[in-house]
Amino acid sequence: MLYLDYAATTPPYDEVVDTMSEVMKKHYGNPSSLHKLGVEAEQLVSQARAVIAKSMRCRPEEIIITSGGTESNNLAIQGAVRRFRHRGNHIITSVVEHASVYDTCRALERQGCRVTYLPVDATGAVKLEDLELALTEDTILVSVMAVNNETGRIQPIEQIADLLKRLQSKALFHVDAVQAVCKLPMNLAIQRIDLLSCSAHKMRGPKGIGFLYCRQNLELEPLLWGGGQESGIRSGTQNVPAIVGMAKAMRIATDHQEQFYEHTAHLRQRFIEGINDIPELVLNASVHPMDMVPYILHFSFPGMRSEVLLHALEQHGIYVSTGSACSSGAIQPSRVLKAMGYEDNRATSGIRISYSLDHTREDADYFCRILKQVVDQLKQTSTLTSQRRRR
Repeated sequence: MLYLDYAATTPPYDEVVDTMSEVMKKHYGNPSSLHKLGVEAEQLVSQARAVIAKSMRCRPEEIIITSGGTESNNLAIQGAVRRFRHRGNHIITSVVEHASVYDTCRALERQGCRVTYLPVDATGAVKLEDLELALTEDTILVSVMAVNNETGRIQPIEQIADLLKRLQSKALFHVDAVQAVCKLPMNLAIQRIDLLSCSAHKMRGPKGIGFLYCRQNLELEPLLWGGGQESGIRSGTQNVPAIVGMAKAMRIATDHQEQFYEHTAHLRQRFIEGINDIPELVLNASVHPMDMVPYILHFSFPGMRSEVLLHALEQHGIYVSTGSACSSGAIQPSRVLKAMGYEDNRATSGIRISYSLDHTREDADYFCRILKQVVDQLKQTSTLTSQRRRR
């Protein structure tokens, strides 16, 4: 089996599984309880929060534990809009955001908010001049992702932060960093970011856990009310094993961050060479390597539906992801690729591969060899089908 879908989810580190198992067995107390078992559980949560904060270079009290990236994005956007509605009614985001941001903004539009969806260029990046033109006195939030989950395009987050600072904008800046945390350098101590979302299962931690970085003294309106956990911003009994597992995964990933980046950069080049050797395939968002993360690669087989190629590769034990969403059994063109200016035949045939430090050059060579074989077979089948139809 060759699993190349790390941008969707990752296998947890063995150390994470072992740690979580031990916590589940020995530290099952409720962190909100006053007795010894509760205090011990609360101490584990506090220690894990400190580890997470150290990785992000921020204060422990700025880490709000959530159930993952989707909740973090919703809490950041809805929580900010509800809290600061008195300042204005305008949100700025981009047309290529993850659905948990994009659909949240669409829902807020239906509730009366005005939303500007910034276009992107042919590489998938937002333009600073478009953002500057969109900013108004009523803008209360700017939400732009760090790394596109489909193409791997890096957005100009630092430049956006600098622009908001230079213009002395009152708008909060939210970053969906689900595909970036512990993979790209981040220093929240100096970056002008107010809110940042993370999900543990994207970095070999457990599913169902994540966090929202919320700048000190920034107040959000809660989405969940109850026991007042997480400083009253996110009520609910804390998932101690998952929180500890997330911290463990972040510590491991942070320790190997430079090695991870260098290794995946070499793999990316090998994948690109193999894909370029197949004339039927085209790379998407193929720009300067510094503008792309090395651990995500996206290409299309124009004219061939993406799920056909996906299942053909699956027959060889290779697992990848499609670049478009399935809805009611019908394949829809990728919103991201369409925003980049691609035609439907390319936007409905996208394939994303994503990989890690554990993958080898031999894995890349095997993938490229099987990919060529599968493309040749599909092309031959398609040609025969077309000939029969013409008869």
